Amino acid sequence: MTFKRTTVTSALPYANGPVHIGHLAGVYVPADIYVRYLRLKKREVLFIGGSDEHGVPVTIRARKEGISVQQVVDRYHELIRRSFEEFGISFDIYSRTTSETHHKLASDFFRKLYDEGKFVEQVTEQFYDEQTGHFLTDRNIRGECPRCHAPEAYGDQCEKCGATLSPEELINPRNAETGNPLVKRATKHWYLPLDRDQEWLEKWILQDHKEWRSNVYGQCKSWLDGGLKPRAVTRDLDWGIPVPVEGAEGKVLYVWFDAPIGYISNTKELCDRNPGLGPWEKWWKDPETRLVHFIGKDNIVFHCIVFPAMLKAHGEYILPDNVPANEFLNLEGNKISTSKNYAVWLNEYLEEMPGRQDELRYVLTANAPETKDNDFTWHDYQARCNNELVAVYGNFVNRALQLTQKYYEGRVPACGALTDFDRETIAEFTSVKERLESLLEAFKFREAQKEAMNLARIGNKYLADSEPWKVIKTDPERVKTVINISLQITANLAIAFEPFLPFSSKRLREMIAMNDFSWEQIGRMDLMSEGTQLPKPELLFTKVEDSDIEFQTNKLEETLKANAAAEWKAPEVKPVIPFEDFEKLDIRVGLVKTCEKVKKSKKLLKFTLDDGSGKDRTILSGIAGWYEPEDLVGKRVLFIANLAPRQMMGETSEGMILSAVNYDGNLSVTTTLGDVKGGSQVG
Repeated sequence: MTFKRTTVTSALPYANGPVHIGHLAGVYVPADIYVRYLRLKKREVLFIGGSDEHGVPVTIRARKEGISVQQVVDRYHELIRRSFEEFGISFDIYSRTTSETHHKLASDFFRKLYDEGKFVEQVTEQFYDEQTGHFLTDRNIRGECPRCHAPEAYGDQCEKCGATLSPEELINPRNAETGNPLVKRATKHWYLPLDRDQEWLEKWILQDHKEWRSNVYGQCKSWLDGGLKPRAVTRDLDWGIPVPVEGAEGKVLYVWFDAPIGYISNTKELCDRNPGLGPWEKWWKDPETRLVHFIGKDNIVFHCIVFPAMLKAHGEYILPDNVPANEFLNLEGNKISTSKNYAVWLNEYLEEMPGRQDELRYVLTANAPETKDNDFTWHDYQARCNNELVAVYGNFVNRALQLTQKYYEGRVPACGALTDFDRETIAEFTSVKERLESLLEAFKFREAQKEAMNLARIGNKYLADSEPWKVIKTDPERVKTVINISLQITANLAIAFEPFLPFSSKRLREMIAMNDFSWEQIGRMDLMSEGTQLPKPELLFTKVEDSDIEFQTNKLEETLKANAAAEWKAPEVKPVIPFEDFEKLDIRVGLVKTCEKVKKSKKLLKFTLDDGSGKDRTILSGIAGWYEPEDLVGKRVLFIANLAPRQMMGETSEGMILSAVNYDGNLSVTTTLGDVKGGSQVG
């Protein structure tokens, strides 16, 4: 079907903290690429975003900080909005779910379904904290995981083993904030009977949308195969949109129900302010409008099953045509964790790496977790920036513009007779628009960006093989043609990279005096007019230094250490032994006379100790990963003197150096505080 317009939404981030690179890679960068592409195509499109300001996470943050929930959401909504703006995420509107427009529209949406009997009422028993007087949400309950027995599993998921859970499955469930034990108490709520939607959802997804990404299709099929069940649309909370029904005091709309309606209310808010966009209904109710949701994999079920069921129940709305959800992005081999502060936060990146928005956009797109989880590392970031953006794209552009300045005082030269090599190069560019379009239309942004970078590689090869710096001496007319074609390639790159790298594309267009541009111009070799005066060029990209990467990796390592220290618990005490058994150990003080690495071993250090006997004692210890040998010379260490000698790596070890295992796995040699003689007993 051919659509007249497209409504693009991106998942609403929780306003209880900043956004990080996982959010960007999974949702916002791909959504922005797609919208910028549609705009370049001169298509009618709206890009809708906003903050999700209801639910439990914001209330937890408020209680931790001792401030109101409204203060929390006000702070983070503005931080997130500003970060997106500085990063170039080009929303037509970025609003919020605490707006009056949203409260009214969400309430009206619920009330229409309620009045038409689309909900079912159920009284169920839910976990209740008698000391605080609150029912608890799944995420606010912790206990022992029934699968892996991790002690801090949430009521909906165990982060250690990844199991999906319900609070009833937890062993010894408790209030995650207070630690209070919980009881069950009856409460009434309204449910969306998804089981009634099973049949049409199976046809709509499994038969009519086989073109959806395999990860999206597979997750939906798994849910449908398991049989859909009614899902609560209300919750016992004191923060949110009050349930607009008599007798529902103290209850609010469940955040999963009210948040996606935020897409609609934000569109209404935008259209009310901009009458030229037409009525908001045409963006949500007109069958000639295409609806596309960009989300992460944790939101697939809500956007492919639950929200469509809500829209269908309402009866007036279009359903999503595609939901190009991404998988998760890991960080340096570990899961990103907002609760543990293990992330690259967008607002911090913008401060610490100023002017490098496009570099991060490029790397996140190159590593996009489109159908499976992927990993971001700072060293890969540096390599891609320096070896691709600087050495390929930036290098070609700089050479083309510098040669124009050097040979023609910055004016675009005329294009003369073409060689076969010229024609071959031009042919590669004239066919690229179709390849890029097919990839972007299929939401294959990683491959599309790679295709755009290949154009820069073609340009580099063309300049390198043409060697205008040599030919200028023998055939200056030929050089005019080479430089003209190189400048036409440069103009093509400025358009091709616009969806991916908007900041550098804008700078490049300024450097080539390119004011008007559109997608349809890609592939043309007449974009730069003869005689056009170009300004003095600047470097399009600069190298990422080792010091920048060292700063970022150290920052993450410190976070991991802090988390490990906070989570560390002393190991259980070993079984009780008779005092007589302890007395059998002869623990003594030894003065380290020499210490050296053992050849052919990465773990062992060889100690020579003064043990007070008048003879040197040799002990081998596996602590080479934590100490330099010279740092231990002169130390007074504790060792077990009466162990039987052992042969290790061709050496005889006459005892054991005592070390403590720290929370992070590091070993710390035990030493004495005072000046104790070698051979002194410990007891």
